[in-house]
Amino acid sequence: MSAPPTPPSGWARELGRFLEIQTIGLNLPFGLAFLLAAAHGLPRWQTVVLVIIALVAARNAGHAFNRWTDRKQDALNPRTQNRALVTGRLSPGFAIAVTVVSAAVLVVCAALLNRLSLELAPVALALVLGYSYTKRYTSYTTVFLGLVQAVVPAGVFIAVTGTLPGVAIVAVFALLAWGTAFETIHSLGDLSTDRNLGLYSLPRRLGVRRSLVLVGALHAAALLLFALFGVLEHYDLPFWVALAGMVGVMAYSDLTLPRHLDRVAVPFQRHFVFALMFLAGVVVSLAFPGLPL
Repeated sequence: MSAPPTPPSGWARELGRFLEIQTIGLNLPFGLAFLLAAAHGLPRWQTVVLVIIALVAARNAGHAFNRWTDRKQDALNPRTQNRALVTGRLSPGFAIAVTVVSAAVLVVCAALLNRLSLELAPVALALVLGYSYTKRYTSYTTVFLGLVQAVVPAGVFIAVTGTLPGVAIVAVFALLAWGTAFETIHSLGDLSTDRNLGLYSLPRRLGVRRSLVLVGALHAAALLLFALFGVLEHYDLPFWVALAGMVGVMAYSDLTLPRHLDRVAVPFQRHFVFALMFLAGVVVSLAFPGLPL
C-alpha cells in the first residue's frame, strides 16, 4: 500500500487536495467527445460551457459528499488517514457546504440547457451522491460507480439534443463497462483495508484472480461497445486508429495490472490516456470526414 500523502500547506492547496484537482479532468475527455458526437461537430459555445461546468459540479458534489460520509473509515485506512476531514484541517460542515453549492450549480446548468436536463438532474444527483453509502451494504459498489460514470454520455446527449438516442445508450453501456472495470481496479488496492473494516467490494467477494478476469472481460465489452458507437456514428479511419490504440493500452494495462495493484495513480493515468485517445479519434473523424478505411 502506498504511503499516505503529506498534508498540503496553504488553504488553496488544501482545497485542491480535498477536491483532488489532479483528477478533476479524468472524465472530461469523454464528456467533450460525446459533446462533439451529439452535435456532429461543434455545439454552441454556451452549451459547451454549461456542460463542462455541470460535469465538474456533479463530480465535486459527489467527491465532497464521499469525503464526508467516509471520514471515519478514512481515519482507519493508511492511504487516507491524512485527509483533511480526518485530521480536522477542514470541517464536515465545509464538505456539506461544497456538496450543496455544487449540486445547486448542477441544477442551474441543467435548467439553462433544456427541460429534460432539468427533470433528470435529481436522478444524476441521486447516483452521484448515493454511491457513497453503497460500500456499507453491497459488494456491487464498483458497478454503481460505473453507472455514475455512465451518466456522462447520457447527460451530454440530453444537454445537446434534448433526447437520448440509441447511439447514446450504446455509449452509456460502454462507460458502464469501462467505469466498473476502473473502479474494480481501484478497489483491488484497498482490498486488505476493506476486509479489516468490514466493507464490501467486488474484489473482496471474488478474490484477486477472478477480479482480474472480470476487469479483462469488462474492458473487452467496453471496447466492443465503443466500436459499435463508431459504426453507428459512421466514423472513418481516424476513429478506428484511435480505437486500435485503445485496444493496445487496455491489453498492456491488463497484462501489467497484477504488478501495480498497490500503485493508486496507475489506473487513473491509464484512464486519462484511454479517454484522450477516444476524444482524439472523435475529433479527427469529425474534422476530416470521408477518410477511407
